[in-house]
Amino acid sequence: MSSKKNGWYMQKSKSIEHLGSVQSIMGNIIKVSFLQESACSSCHVKSVCSVPDGKDQEVEIINDSGNFSVGEQVNLVLEESLGMRALFLSYILPFIIVVFVLAIASSVLKNDLQSGLIALSCLVPYYFILFLNRDKLKNTFSFKIKKLA
Repeated sequence: MSSKKNGWYMQKSKSIEHLGSVQSIMGNIIKVSFLQESACSSCHVKSVCSVPDGKDQEVEIINDSGNFSVGEQVNLVLEESLGMRALFLSYILPFIIVVFVLAIASSVLKNDLQSGLIALSCLVPYYFILFLNRDKLKNTFSFKIKKLA
């Protein structure tokens, strides 16, 4: 049993599926486009809101099966646990780092402006480390592709 929310399908198997279309196939790399809907697309006041409802996104998926063709409708699958890990790395951990460094800098420096700048500047090496590990992260946070049933 699955339920639809903003174009994404939540499955009992703790995975998230989204409908996409195969745009191109080059060797074992399949490029799939899908409509990324905003979180507020189901809102009852969206007709008067200025936030765009959705935009087309493309992802590249490595698949050696050869079972797909250009123009075919497919499901993109992402494990829910990977989404939580991405959330942690991109939002929660940086927040914790900033608050921790801000607390230490505030107690040592007694100057709010300097403490705030130091706390924010500590994000530069954090995101640089993420950037250096982008290939590893790209392999970790990858979609799987499934034929429509």
